[in-house]
Amino acid sequence: MKIEDEIKGRFRNEYHKGMINLTYTTNHLSYKFLQFLKRHDVTEQQYNILRVLRGFNEGPSTIGFLKERMLDKSSDVSRIIDKLYERKLVERSENKEDRRQKDVRISEDGLKLLSRMDCIEMEVDKLLKKLTEEEVVTLNKLLDKIRS
Repeated sequence: MKIEDEIKGRFRNEYHKGMINLTYTTNHLSYKFLQFLKRHDVTEQQYNILRVLRGFNEGPSTIGFLKERMLDKSSDVSRIIDKLYERKLVERSENKEDRRQKDVRISEDGLKLLSRMDCIEMEVDKLLKKLTEEEVVTLNKLLDKIRS
């Protein structure tokens, strides 16, 4: 459905329309993704951290390392780690080289949770299935170009 039909609005120009369309579509996809996460009582930021920790599981990660890899750069990583620690999804320890730093690892419970959530990856892929793979490649190039 066209954006003008979705929001029943008009636009100053194509740039304005593009910005509104991008924002509306992002919110639409985010809402669907959040519905998947709610089933497991995990926020988007918590899921992001757990996935980073699983992906870099060869050793402990610091708060700074995690912050660099967050999709939401304004996230309070320390607070998110505290919540995950309370749920026993991560383990924390003092960094041997810098006592001000904390080393963070995904726990066995965290790995089990992500394993149960792996089906989310397939569901998320379906959100873009109306596009061909070639169209998704083009979309990714255009989004990269906007951010550059």
